[in-house]
Parts: sequence; structure tokens; C-alpha cells
Amino acid sequence: MQRADTFPSTGTLAERITRDIRAWVCSTPLRDLVRHFDGDWPTGDLAEVLRFLDDFSARHWDFRGGRERPDAREPDLDPATAALVLDTAAALGLIHPVSPARPGYAHLVVLGGLAHACVRRVGYAAHLLRAGLAVRGEVAVLGSFRPLSDWERRTLADAGLPADDTEVDVLDTAVRRVFGVAAPAEQAGVDAGHPHHSWSSRTYRPAGLPPVRVLAAPSSEPDRRRAHTADTQRFWAGHVRLAPGDEVLTVTAPIYVPFQHSDALRTLALPYGCDIDTVGVDPAVPDVSVLPEQTLTPGRYLQEIRSAIRSMRALHAGLPAR
Repeated sequence: MQRADTFPSTGTLAERITRDIRAWVCSTPLRDLVRHFDGDWPTGDLAEVLRFLDDFSARHWDFRGGRERPDAREPDLDPATAALVLDTAAALGLIHPVSPARPGYAHLVVLGGLAHACVRRVGYAAHLLRAGLAVRGEVAVLGSFRPLSDWERRTLADAGLPADDTEVDVLDTAVRRVFGVAAPAEQAGVDAGHPHHSWSSRTYRPAGLPPVRVLAAPSSEPDRRRAHTADTQRFWAGHVRLAPGDEVLTVTAPIYVPFQHSDALRTLALPYGCDIDTVGVDPAVPDVSVLPEQTLTPGRYLQEIRSAIRSMRALHAGLPAR
């Protein structure tokens, strides 16, 4: 599952999403990967397959254990297994970037992440706009008040960039640098005394380009965790007032495309009736090279195959009754 325009053209949205989920999770590459890790493919409907894959990947491919991605352990895989993982990740759309499917969109959404990813994604969004991508509404750069790790601060400092405090600070700094803007034209927010409860919005107006909004969302479960991708998408949708038929392009890294595309379908396409395409940053674009992508290991790809499975399971569970 890479982007909405890969759906078959017939049927309701729920039917098209169901077919696309089934094609991804029941694909030969994923079946072969499960078999390699001694899994027996289940009988039953799509919900049962997703339940099985969620449980199976939790046992075999979860190296985070509730920690942030940089703190995940790296599994010790033999060369044949590592090669199979990389081949599977490529077949499932986690490695090779693709271009936007349309010449223009209602909105362009840049998803936050680790510090280096924030910088690269903002740079890629600016490249797309300057290369002629039309955006009728706004560019939304979405993050949270997640504190940066020491590793992220060192990564920024090594590249000669400011050692910001939070994810949204990195996004804001990248927007100012890449779009050549000094101060927001509008800003709002609430400082609730805790990052899980607080939010902020800063809108910049670069010359000759659509407005760029940098948004930090609160968590929907503030007593348990920080804001995640789905929180930021929902929060932005409420601010921008999405309309049925709006085309939305989301930008992330290729490794996260299936996972974050599924989240966007669940949080934006289903409730608002908009069309979603999701693309990953193209590393060949000069605008993103100020901070190169970190090394992506077979363990990282297994972890994000699991993330995609979990996101697709949540998406499937949220579909209207069929």
C-alpha cells in the first residue's frame, strides 16, 4: 500500500481500501518472509490475517519494545535473511521513492520525525514546489513537542545546524531556512505546561509559494504518550477544514510510506472524503542532502514492516461495516 491512486477504480472507498490492504498483506513477498521466520500462514478472513501478522511481528520483528526508533536494538541476522528482508522491503514499497501522481494538490503535508528526517522532508517539499507542483491551499508541516535526543542534537550540530530542543523546533528552523522566511505571518497556540497537552501553529508566507503552516499537535492520550502521526494529521485537518474531494499529498521517508499512508487514509480520507497520495523523499534531490539519511538496516525495515501491518490493521478495523 503506497498511495491512494494505486487503488482499483471501482467500488466504494471501503471496498477499495480493503482490496489494497489484502493485496499488500497477502502478497507473496510478505508470505515468504513470514515463512522464513517459521510462521504458518493462517486460514480465515482478512481481519484474521491482520491479527496474525500483528501478533507474529510483535514476537519476531519488534525491536523497539516501546522505545523511540533510535533506541531500537539491531537484530543479528544471517546474510541470507538480511538479503531477504531487503528484497521484501523493496517489493512492499519501503525502499524506492516515487514521484507525486498528480501535477497539483489542494494541500501538501510534510510529516515530522527524527531531526534529520524533518530537515530532509522540508527540503524535499520545497523542491517539489519549486519544480512546479501546484498547491491550491497550504503546505502543512506537522510535528509535536517531542524533545530531541542527544543523538539528534549531535546530528544537527555536526551538519552546522541549530541544536533545537524539540521536533517542531527543527521543522520550524528548516522552514525558515529552506523557504527564506524570517517570522510567521500568523501564530497561535496553547502552552498547557506539558508538551503532551500543548499545541502551536505558525504560518509563514514565502514569496511566490503557498502559505506554510508549522503545526505542533497535542496527544490524544496525553497521560500515556506524546502525539503521534495520526494525532498530528487529525489536528491539522481540524484547522484547515478539509473538504470532500480535496487531494492531499503527504511527504515522509520511503521506509515509512506504507505505514503513514495507512494512517492518512484512516485519519483523513475516511472521515473527510479526501484523496490521499503519499511519497517518500528522493535522496537524489540536492535540496535534501544537507543531512543524509541514516543507515537503514534490515532490522529497521523489519520494524517498519511491522508498523505498516499495525497501521493497516487499525485502518481495516475502522472501515464502515461491509
